[in-house]
Amino acid sequence: MIKVENVIKTFDGFKALDGLNLHVEKGSVYGLVGPNGAGKSTIIRHLTGIYRQDSGKVTIDGQEVFDNADIKKRIAYIPDDLYFFLNSDMDDMAKFYQGIYKDYNMDRYNKLLSVITTIDRKKTIRKMSKGMQKQAAFVLAMCQMSDVMILDEPVDGLDPVMRRQIWSLLMQDVTERQVTVLVSSHNLRELEDVCDTVGIMNKGKMLLEKSLFSMQEGITKLQVAFKDNNSPEITEESIDGVKLLSNTKNGSVFTLIVKCSEEEIKAKMSKYEPLLLDTVPLTLEEIFIHELGGEQYGIKEIIL
Repeated sequence: MIKVENVIKTFDGFKALDGLNLHVEKGSVYGLVGPNGAGKSTIIRHLTGIYRQDSGKVTIDGQEVFDNADIKKRIAYIPDDLYFFLNSDMDDMAKFYQGIYKDYNMDRYNKLLSVITTIDRKKTIRKMSKGMQKQAAFVLAMCQMSDVMILDEPVDGLDPVMRRQIWSLLMQDVTERQVTVLVSSHNLRELEDVCDTVGIMNKGKMLLEKSLFSMQEGITKLQVAFKDNNSPEITEESIDGVKLLSNTKNGSVFTLIVKCSEEEIKAKMSKYEPLLLDTVPLTLEEIFIHELGGEQYGIKEIIL
C-alpha cells in the first residue's frame, strides 16, 4: 500500500532522510517512532505530498505521491500543528472539505458530532483549546472516507477517555473499511495497543521494522525466586549461559530479561526447583531499549 524506497532528502547540506525504506500493508496500523530529529515529520511530509524527495521513491498503491492530486484525495492527514481558517467553525470547515473530497460524508459528520458532545460546532475552532482542536480535526478527517490516514502525534492533548474514543473510531474504520493508518508518536505504551507493525527511525534511517509479534520472539521477561542453596550463577551478562539483558531484584524475587525463548529459559530454571517461576509480558519500551541498545541509539528519548 505505502512504499518508501531508498529515499534521500537534504536541507542545506543536512541529510534529513538518508536512504530510508518503509513499508505499510493495506488495512494495517503502522507505528512510526524515533527520537526527536530522527526524520519522522520529514517522511510524513513526503507521504502527504508536501515535500519532494531528492532521490528514491514514495508511492501509495504504486503511484508517486508528489504532484498527484488523485492520490492526495485518498489521504487524510492530521498534523501535530493544526491549522484552521480564521473565524471558521466546524460547519464552515466541513463545507470546505466537502468541496475538496467528493466522498465527504456529511451524515457521518453529523453523527460524530452527536456522539462527541464536547465539540461546539458553532464555536470558532481557533478559539478552542488544543485538545478540542484535536477532536475537531479528527471529526473532520474521518468524514473524508479516505483510504489512508496519516497521523502525527494524533492524541496529544486529549484526556484518557477521549483518547480511547478516538482510537476506537479509528480501529472501526480499519476493520470495516480496510483503512491504512500510519501514526507517528513518542508514546510507545499507547502504540503497542493498536499497531500491527512498528518502524523505528534514527538519523534519517530505518533501524528496525517488524510486527509486534516478531519483536517479542527471542526475548523473554520472567520473575523467579530460588532457594538460598540452589540457584544458578548470575553475572552482569548471563544467567546459566543465557544472555542477560536486564536484572533487577526485589527482596528474593529476580526480574530478568533474557535473550532466548520462553521454553528455553523455563527449562533451564526448572532444574533449580525455583520457588517462583513466571513469565511477564514485554512492553515495547523494554524491547526497544534492550534489543537496540537504548542509549546508543537515543531510544530513551522516544519513551514518555
